[in-house]
Amino acid sequence: MPKKIILQISMIAAAALVCHSAVAQNQGKTGSGAEAKTAASGALRSAADALGMLRWSDIGAGASHLPAIDVVTTMELFASGTVYNAGEPSSAEYHASLAYIPQAMRVEITRKGAADAHTIQTVRENYAWNESEIGGGLIPGKGTATPAMPAVKARLLQLWILPYGVVKAAIAAGDKTKISMENDATVLTFPLSGNLAGITVTATLDSKNLVTKVETRPDNPALTNLATETEYSDYADHGEVLTDIKSPGHIVEKQGGKPLLDLQVKMVNANDPYLVFPVPPNVKSATTQAPAITSGRK
Repeated sequence: MPKKIILQISMIAAAALVCHSAVAQNQGKTGSGAEAKTAASGALRSAADALGMLRWSDIGAGASHLPAIDVVTTMELFASGTVYNAGEPSSAEYHASLAYIPQAMRVEITRKGAADAHTIQTVRENYAWNESEIGGGLIPGKGTATPAMPAVKARLLQLWILPYGVVKAAIAAGDKTKISMENDATVLTFPLSGNLAGITVTATLDSKNLVTKVETRPDNPALTNLATETEYSDYADHGEVLTDIKSPGHIVEKQGGKPLLDLQVKMVNANDPYLVFPVPPNVKSATTQAPAITSGRK
């Protein structure tokens, strides 16, 4: 991903969510363009607030305030349910570790009664690989890391279709983020960038401004692994240590129109867990930068 894009998204993820500023800047302006920007900014601010992503602080005296800070930078999600592999369902335990700075995600799946019962699939920016154990391939003699470059896009997409990723990416898209109303629901439409350029996201918000449905559509219809539909429901604070960050309790995802995940969330660690995703040396040296069509789960 170009350095400029990484910097843009990272600044949004770590610093202020600027949607409230856009509203203020548009005060006094007329015309449908300014109104559309204000509406989109308000919708994004409401979605971030609903998820509990924002924190506000007084500087001290007077009416001065620090900007709103997006506190979701790293997260762990523990779930169980059904995972589909080549269309075959398996009962599984699911553990995802993720970060938005840098963009990275590790998904550990333990299937019951499956031939490949335990898999660890990792992505960080331009690199994707499979680990025999967490951290495999970093230290000689401790596990292996197998490059999986063709899976970069599909795995990165999983990061950005999470409710938090949707808000961050919609803000990063700036004026390209559009808002509409469909069946009394707020709908956000925006393009992704960098490695995921050419993919359009459509996200539906419910009456509480929570993300309930996310659809992705690639410009190339042959890339079925990048065409996803995910539904989120049963939002609550699922933290063992409560943080007021809301997370979905039920996640159902389809990929290319076929079921991929049906998970019940057991616990979410949103208390800024320390997570690292170092790229193993053999993965860094891999030259296969594959735009090939491949499932994000294999």
